Amino acid sequence: MLKKIFLHNFKSWQQIDYIRLAHITGLFGSNSSGKTSILQLLLMLKQTAESADRTQVLNLGDDRSLVELGTFKDIIYNHTRESALKFGLEWALKKELKIADPEHKGKYIFEDTSLGFQSEIEENGAGRMSVNNLKYTFAGYEFRMKRKAKAKNEYKLFTERSAEAEALGFQFKRMVGRVWDLPAPVKCYGFPDQVKAYYQNAEFLSDFQLAFEELFSHVYYLGPLREYPKRQYTWAGAQPADMGRAGEKVIDAILASRERKEKISRGKGRQAFTLEEYVADWLQRLNLIYSFKVEAITPESNLYRVKVKKTKNSAEVLITDVGFGVSQILPVLTICYYVPEGSTILLEQPEIHLHPNVQAGLADVFIDAIKNRKVQIILESHSEHLLRRLQRRIAEEDISNEQTALYFCEMRDGTSSLKHLPLNLWGEITNWPEGFFGDDFGEIAAMARAKAERMKKTA
Repeated sequence: MLKKIFLHNFKSWQQIDYIRLAHITGLFGSNSSGKTSILQLLLMLKQTAESADRTQVLNLGDDRSLVELGTFKDIIYNHTRESALKFGLEWALKKELKIADPEHKGKYIFEDTSLGFQSEIEENGAGRMSVNNLKYTFAGYEFRMKRKAKAKNEYKLFTERSAEAEALGFQFKRMVGRVWDLPAPVKCYGFPDQVKAYYQNAEFLSDFQLAFEELFSHVYYLGPLREYPKRQYTWAGAQPADMGRAGEKVIDAILASRERKEKISRGKGRQAFTLEEYVADWLQRLNLIYSFKVEAITPESNLYRVKVKKTKNSAEVLITDVGFGVSQILPVLTICYYVPEGSTILLEQPEIHLHPNVQAGLADVFIDAIKNRKVQIILESHSEHLLRRLQRRIAEEDISNEQTALYFCEMRDGTSSLKHLPLNLWGEITNWPEGFFGDDFGEIAAMARAKAERMKKTA
């Protein structure tokens, strides 16, 4: 699970020194305030980790990618090529990482359950990106690669120790022979293969790279513009990793889960559900429809239809013949229960096209998902109703303050800023920003003034 992010000079963000991420992290604010850019940073790193090109420092994407960001100049703050892009992450590992001592069999030199990463990137003057330095923080140590000179593609490797780790005294040991400089890192986060050849005790650095890739292999994304429903769907046995950027694979996912005969826990003492049953249950609890099922048009057919009933006594119809909101929330519900346990889910405007009551109910979906699936949800939203339900559930002790992190983003003079929204034990935001969800008091006052003026004219 991601625990922290920091970034400098990314799009409209000049600086975020620290942002705590929780089981549910909510980014709220007006349009073009920088909310989406925080998600885009993570998507950029995901598609970089998944890229086959080891020399590509950052994969900024194209029209087939999760996110398309253009050029380095497009993503750098104020579009100033001279500026360096800096970013960092800290995350909890799924299991404790132990680094064996190469000199003493059966002993470990480092052990920890979390890992930190930072990178600094700039344009090298030839239109390409290069890494100035990268470092991993683990067990009180910093393991760093740094470029020796701006004009050169030569790097040195070194480690720095915190006060807690001082007693261990770990240092990299060079192989006997000529001292060679290291080549550039692999992408923006990996140590080159030559590290193993040049140093006697640096082989473990590849474990950090693998941990970075493992983290982003379990990051999943659903965009705000989701596909219209269809009267029929074709499924040829595909086993999708996610819903697709626009939720276009949602029926494939449901059928793939059915094929694997998967059951999903609903908590202690409750009967497990299939994915289809879980989705149907939530659609009913949110008062959108009474029943939901995916069925083949004919036996042995690879064509399927999604059938629903609006109420208990209404006729069964296709999903295309009911309100548009059902098809829009379907991928949101499905992704929460389809991705592997412990995954991180990024959601843009999950509330889009939904009634306010359903927007509020999404908060309950997310709370259920983090409890029963151990997923992490990072969302950007404009929904006051979703936020209010989260506040209510904190007051009711259904979820804790530690499990939530809420932020308000705003733009001033072309620069985004971030404000933490701390909640007390009763779910109240203690520093409600001015104009957070509009100016309710101002609207009421304006209505009163208009009413008085009209009454005066009538009299």
